[in-house]
Amino acid sequence: MGGQAHRGPLWSRPPPLPGPAGVQRHTAGFVGQAVTGAPSTPALAPAPPPSCKVQPQACEFSSHLIWSHLMGAPGGRPPPLPSPWRPEQGGWVAAPPPAMACTAPAPPRALKMLSRRRALLLLLLLGSSLSLLLHRGAHLSWPPKSGAPACPSPAPGPKRMAVAFLKTHKTAGSTVQNILFRFAERHNLTVALPHPPCDHQFCYPRDFSARYVHPHTRPPAFIASHLRFRAAELHRLMPNDTVYVTILREPVAMFESLFTYYNQYCPAFRRVPNASLATFLEEPRAYYRPQEKYAMYAHNTLVYDLGGDNDHDPADATYLPGLIRQVEDAFALVMIAEYFDESLVLLRRLLNWDLDDVLYVKLNMRAPQSRGNGTAPGVAAQVRAWNALDAGLYAHFNATFWARINHAGRDCVEAEVQALRAARDRLVGTCFGGRPQPRPATQIRNKELRPWQPSAQVEIVGYDLPPGSGAPPDPRCLKLVMPEVQYSRYLLRKQSLRSRRRRGPPPPARPGPRLLPPRRSLLPKAT
Repeated sequence: MGGQAHRGPLWSRPPPLPGPAGVQRHTAGFVGQAVTGAPSTPALAPAPPPSCKVQPQACEFSSHLIWSHLMGAPGGRPPPLPSPWRPEQGGWVAAPPPAMACTAPAPPRALKMLSRRRALLLLLLLGSSLSLLLHRGAHLSWPPKSGAPACPSPAPGPKRMAVAFLKTHKTAGSTVQNILFRFAERHNLTVALPHPPCDHQFCYPRDFSARYVHPHTRPPAFIASHLRFRAAELHRLMPNDTVYVTILREPVAMFESLFTYYNQYCPAFRRVPNASLATFLEEPRAYYRPQEKYAMYAHNTLVYDLGGDNDHDPADATYLPGLIRQVEDAFALVMIAEYFDESLVLLRRLLNWDLDDVLYVKLNMRAPQSRGNGTAPGVAAQVRAWNALDAGLYAHFNATFWARINHAGRDCVEAEVQALRAARDRLVGTCFGGRPQPRPATQIRNKELRPWQPSAQVEIVGYDLPPGSGAPPDPRCLKLVMPEVQYSRYLLRKQSLRSRRRRGPPPPARPGPRLLPPRRSLLPKAT
């Protein structure tokens, strides 16, 4: 038969015959090579019927083809494949295509090898994954259930045990102070308290000085009573690792509360006819005297408490940004009273405290009839204009507060707020048998729980523990609702006793010089 150039597919190339001389050998990998002794016009065999017998050579070819596509070969080529051509008398006869020939093959050796290698590959991948999981097991955070926020776990570490809280006026500071007092008492930490001449504030409105701290409460770990902020003095008093925090309130609501609460103390408020807030705001300069004592209650009180100049001209575009930078440098957290629970979540995270460490009930609240109308038309704009520095301060730190909430994850913070409220409800249910009802001071049986009344025109409500079987009340419940003045006095007595015990009894008086009796004169008495 004559030699022809064959250009069929790779699987249809005829193999070299080991037989007669003169037959050129086929070289694998080249398509279109002339082959002597091959059929002149090879044609593919027609599809076999379903009952045909399987030809092992074609099946072996198919397994090699599968392996070459799945696994590849060095250099990017598949391994050499056996040909489906078979020699017969008089020339070559094409075997059926492999896909048609292997309709029901028995597992050939190549397929077994493929299965083994694929199984080995899967085992290697599984082993690598397990190794990675074991290596990083301590850092795993399994995904939460559907719908739950993926909240980062707090960094491990001890609780912070030194806190300086700047208690600003009429900003829910009494409630924060109570949280800090209870934490300090539970952990046997010293709280800085004022000298008795300063009352329950550190001689406010004077600038704070360490001289105003009672000696039996030094060195302190906590400070949480009213003072005018002076960073240098506090740094001299407090430990180096102290965390500084404060709280602000929206200026309109805060000023209305200041006007009502201090109406009998602030001279500017006392001058106003009929104690009318609207009248004061119409012409505040007619009533305000900056040099008078307690004048700061009537003008930019937040700025004054933070150590700033509350009478500075708000038109000075450089003053407020400078004060804001000072506050940001001094305080690790500025809480917002309108978002009190969210603020406590941030405080708890900052101090690495437990949720139970920040449970509370609201303290030092006015009765509804003692609250003025701070939302009358035009009042809000007048308050912000008169207290422009306070308004700018609040606007800045309210924005940074929410930036901090967003950084922590709003869903995560909200989930923790709900957990805080549920834990608080359980605690007050234990202490009061349900939600506690605020009462006027005259209706509170326990005098240690009666809140201080600033004047006859303002009523501050408090709480009373439910009557029991005559046993002493639970100290945890008692401290939860104890007003600021009584709690400060209680801590001062307790810490003074501890200070005396620590110092020991006073040393005995040193004996003075020995006095000898007068010497008798040897001379006779004069007569």
